[in-house]
Amino acid sequence: MLVNTVAAHAQTPLRRPRGLVSEIVESLAASIRAGVIKPGEKLPTEAAIMTRFDVSRTVVREALSKLQASNLVSTRHGIGTFALEQVDPKTFHLSASDFATVNDVISVLELRISLETESAGLAAQRRTADHLVAMQQALDTFEDSTKHDSDAAPSDYSFHLEIAKATGNRHFADLMTYLGEKIIPRTRVNTPAHAQQDRASYLKRVHSEHQNILAAIRNQKPDAARAAMRLHLSNSQERLRKSQSN
Repeated sequence: MLVNTVAAHAQTPLRRPRGLVSEIVESLAASIRAGVIKPGEKLPTEAAIMTRFDVSRTVVREALSKLQASNLVSTRHGIGTFALEQVDPKTFHLSASDFATVNDVISVLELRISLETESAGLAAQRRTADHLVAMQQALDTFEDSTKHDSDAAPSDYSFHLEIAKATGNRHFADLMTYLGEKIIPRTRVNTPAHAQQDRASYLKRVHSEHQNILAAIRNQKPDAARAAMRLHLSNSQERLRKSQSN
């Protein structure tokens, strides 16, 4: 009898932890994608998942981490884990995972160069007095922020958004609005440290580059505006590239 029992256990495949994690991830992901667990709805508690799948808390937490990395859920500490609204994979979108490394940020800068270089050129042709006022206000706020130990990211983004608005083409502004403040490199990585400059010197250089862009737009020189914008974003790329070789 004992021999038969041992033989039976020998023939039963062991459930490896990694396999258990995948099982939970696939099951919960399927429920989220099918709408069984709706966007904003709270997932079962860790204890409930442990009981359902007969696994340890460690396995459950690893599975939830994988779901979070896939942008399927968001965990609010002390509250629970919630399903996120799913984006059609064919639809363009940028998530936190697209800014995970310095190389990712550099890739987004490549996109910005193609978009914002032309945006600056069009803005130089089409800007109004109101557009110039809005851009100058953004730069004034930027300069003031740098004096108060701020990274000045909000005003930096505002300046670039105002340029997009000045194109007179709503698609430029819509895309910049969608991209949001996260496209400013120092919101994702510590750029001043990577560039081996103190924050004040770094932001002073950025401010100078912004002023050159605005001057070209104000003087209605499209080619100069494109060149100034390309130089500004290319400098950001170069600073990040240097950080990887240090």
